[in-house]
Amino acid sequence: MRRFLPAWVLGLTLLPTSALAHAVLVKAVPPQRATLAEAPPRVELWFNERLEPAYSRASVTDEAGAQVDLRDVVVSPEDAKRLSVSLPPLGPGRYTVRFRVLSVDGHVVESSLTFTIRSQR
Repeated sequence: MRRFLPAWVLGLTLLPTSALAHAVLVKAVPPQRATLAEAPPRVELWFNERLEPAYSRASVTDEAGAQVDLRDVVVSPEDAKRLSVSLPPLGPGRYTVRFRVLSVDGHVVESSLTFTIRSQR
């Protein structure tokens, strides 16, 4: 039995990694912990896998926890790896983007990032 153990372990290392993958955030605009002079018109999130539109969402909240986005979250029809939501003009402060996505591999990923809009002097 011990003779087969190394072959079995080697066999596991040869499995395709995509079978074990989840949707991973690869790019965000604005990026994590960015400090901006003015609010962007949208928050855009790119993932390494296609997303299921019906089960993918994002929201932007202010420091008090109030939702400030325009509630129009969409997975891009041109790029099924991109999730975005529109923003109204925002004032200075720290904002949190929370997202929950379901990738086509069936795994749910939840996380958040923050950005700050600085005061104009």
